[in-house]
Amino acid sequence: MTSKSQSLIKVVIAAAGQGTRSGLPYPKTLFKIKNYPIIVRICEALSEYDRNPSVIVSPDWKDEIQNTLSEYEIDAELINQLKPLGMGDALLQYENSEFYKDAEHILLIWGDIPFIQKETIEKMVKSHLTGNNTFTFPTRESNSAYTFVSRDDSGGVQDLVETRELGIQKPQPGERDIGLFIFKKHPIFHILKEDLPNRIGKYTNEHSFLYLVSHLYQRGFKIEGLKIATELDLVSFNSIDDISSYL
Repeated sequence: MTSKSQSLIKVVIAAAGQGTRSGLPYPKTLFKIKNYPIIVRICEALSEYDRNPSVIVSPDWKDEIQNTLSEYEIDAELINQLKPLGMGDALLQYENSEFYKDAEHILLIWGDIPFIQKETIEKMVKSHLTGNNTFTFPTRESNSAYTFVSRDDSGGVQDLVETRELGIQKPQPGERDIGLFIFKKHPIFHILKEDLPNRIGKYTNEHSFLYLVSHLYQRGFKIEGLKIATELDLVSFNSIDDISSYL
């Protein structure tokens, strides 16, 4: 990774969730695994690409997240998502960042992924930049997929859909993403602002994010789903059961 490439990539961590599904009285990203907060684990895993990441937070927990990051000497920019209106809305708040103007590529990660592997990140970023992709993300086959990667006859990614938006109540076997993405800023933010089909989730009634993959495909943008994710990359904190074996 050259210094020039690093200056073009900015990290955005979506961490505005309230932790209600996990049964916590505070955001999941503050949960400690072996006395180490998830948000700190994520920031350190991505520090090679951005030592001043932007974290999308709820104003209710901004101070607590700031204090946690400061405790571990992490210099992050915190951006408020005033209302929990979905991941698409959360990402749009990045326009308020002091770094938005200069960012060419955004490395986006969900704030509840504790064991993201540096090798997976490195492979994703390298493939994205060398392939001049618009949108790139790691995938893995899973027995309990919360999302489904849909591919065309040539193996190219044509859609990425949440199982609940398909009316599937329980996770099913399939190829899924892991909550880690890198993309060119301008086409993604342009699509997020359009009034498009599936922009508002049928299940959540919120501005979603994954729906934009199908629109990128339809418009001929280059999308790459890399089958490189590890079992540890797949671990996400939806409930205590998901991470109980790692505590």
